[in-house]
Amino acid sequence: MKLKKTLRLLITLLLILTLTALSGCGNKATAPRDKDALRIALITSPEGAQDNAFNRSSYEGVQSFLKTHPKSTLTCIQESTGEQSAALLLLENIIADFDVVICTSFVFGAATELGRENPDTHLILVDCSAAGPDGQPTDVPSIFGMTFAEEESGFCAGVAAALTTRTGKVGGLYGIAFPSVVNYQYGFESGINYANKHYGTHAENISLPSYSGIDVTGKKVGGNYAGSFADPATGKVISKELLKQGCDVLFGPAGATASGLFTAVKEAPAGTWAIGFDADQYDEGAIGNRNIILTSALKRMDLNVERQLTLIAEGKFQGKNERLDAAADSTGYVKTPGRHQLAPEVIAKLDEVMQLIKEKKIKPAAFGTPYTPENFPGL
Repeated sequence: MKLKKTLRLLITLLLILTLTALSGCGNKATAPRDKDALRIALITSPEGAQDNAFNRSSYEGVQSFLKTHPKSTLTCIQESTGEQSAALLLLENIIADFDVVICTSFVFGAATELGRENPDTHLILVDCSAAGPDGQPTDVPSIFGMTFAEEESGFCAGVAAALTTRTGKVGGLYGIAFPSVVNYQYGFESGINYANKHYGTHAENISLPSYSGIDVTGKKVGGNYAGSFADPATGKVISKELLKQGCDVLFGPAGATASGLFTAVKEAPAGTWAIGFDADQYDEGAIGNRNIILTSALKRMDLNVERQLTLIAEGKFQGKNERLDAAADSTGYVKTPGRHQLAPEVIAKLDEVMQLIKEKKIKPAAFGTPYTPENFPGL
């Protein structure tokens, strides 16, 4: 095991030496240090910047910023291990070379001390908070940590599934029962229950006992958990079993494991749907002359990465941790024409519930709240 870890660290160091010299996105980080020419690094998780989900959304946020700040440059660096020690070592070796480093993995929550030691470099943590030695969120002047109210987007997925299913059975595939994923799950189940009560649907959420999840506190949360964000084979096995049990709409916030869900749905009869997650995943659903993506539950990482870069350029950046929700236009679902297959009446109802969520009249169940999918404000 020690030999394997040593080898991984050596590989990581080699990647650092290469990637700090070359831009993974086609631009060299050679701009002078000034507010109109930010030197930006994007450290992605192992799936890379074009993963059609988490990393890509952050990448697109930088690209939007570059359109209005063309003197700024972007260097993409793919962290290949997914391990916290290797990721922090990578960050430590590049942090002084950039004005801004965007980190798109929860492992960077432990970058707090690096942020304090390098106050001239702004860190943008995507989907995690800067944490202290006790693991609790802590504010650092040079770090913006963004997390999201995934339960709101999951709620939209649940309402959409309940209103679309023809069999009356739907299901979710999840990666690991981290808080953000449990938020998606609870939100999805809350949305199904809301639609059943308020819109006259009769949808049943199917959970497979053998794949029930256990969250970070040791609590059993149910659902269908693959136990990994990088296991498409297990994702397909779970999805095929859900389809076998009658589900015709599947929701899949499971990282790369969800590619197994997409494959299973593509192999199923037409009229079987998948709901994407994190970003617009419509392109993932293409098969011949049809597409299996009903819609996608969104976390607007792109929007918020661009916002923070703009604040840095304007000298208005404030280091803090912030949970972003519908009121900040940071959660929701895809309804862009040509990027979904929702019926107009379903969109009308989704817009209705999103407004109620913005007004806090609906508060879906989420990790760490006293609410459950069977009992939450607004149900």
